[in-house]
Amino acid sequence: MHKAGFVNIIGKPNVGKSTLINALMGEKLSIVTAKAQTTRHRILGILSTEDTQLIFSDTPGIIDDPKYMLHERMMNFVHTALEDADVVLYLVEAGEKPGAKYPILEQVLKRDKPVLLVINKIDTLDQEEVMKLMVRWQETTSLPMERIIPVSALKVFNTERVLKASLELLPENPPYFDKELWTDRSERFLASEIIRGNIFRKFRQEIPYSVEVVIVSFIDEPTIIKIAAEIYVNRASQKPMIIGKGGEALKQVGTHSRKELEENYGKKVFLEIFVKVKEDWRENTNMLRQFGYE
Repeated sequence: MHKAGFVNIIGKPNVGKSTLINALMGEKLSIVTAKAQTTRHRILGILSTEDTQLIFSDTPGIIDDPKYMLHERMMNFVHTALEDADVVLYLVEAGEKPGAKYPILEQVLKRDKPVLLVINKIDTLDQEEVMKLMVRWQETTSLPMERIIPVSALKVFNTERVLKASLELLPENPPYFDKELWTDRSERFLASEIIRGNIFRKFRQEIPYSVEVVIVSFIDEPTIIKIAAEIYVNRASQKPMIIGKGGEALKQVGTHSRKELEENYGKKVFLEIFVKVKEDWRENTNMLRQFGYE
């Protein structure tokens, strides 16, 4: 008997979906920052054993009121994940209030699919508070108590329970992917996400939400990887902000990104980054398609 299926992680922005999938995978698969809406694409993490294949899906945070076409495309990834899930892993954080309005969670609970409700960031609570929170979520959702799992994704606490519960709920299926794969994403995409993650960490306010990163060249040689990347900004006034005085801001993004890339690939990386302007790309259908927001 072989079990395989999609365990799709859904939740509001900044509840820790990317941190959780990285903890479950034991790999840095998704960008993690303190800012909301860091994840824009749907990213698969594939865990395989001889008789199982567990496919975790990281999705963008739920946006109740999309402001741009980009946000609408991001929400399309969420709705697709709801449709093709074998197991829905709905992630909340300890500070969220059970009983508040959760339209997507209400949709999830009405579907004929198994649901795990995972409460993240419990390291901020004591054991009694965690138990009370679990009871309140159980009363709100009517899920069996064993389907409500408290974790700290950041500290990798109790995440093995999520793995075990997910595996138990998987249907019998042959593997969907080659057993050697650990993600559906290319090296180019992962490199672009590393650079975009460093932009999120470096800049404040609107800048990180106005950029997209495209890898235009990725040459993997025996001792070095040569990467050329383009950062697209939404307005001409944002280009000098990304570059910084004397190119210092862009240099810092490049240095941090190169070090992270070298850690990932285990070899030297030569990284070139260029900044370009694409006015209002977040509302441009052709640009969104070019950037992978189908």
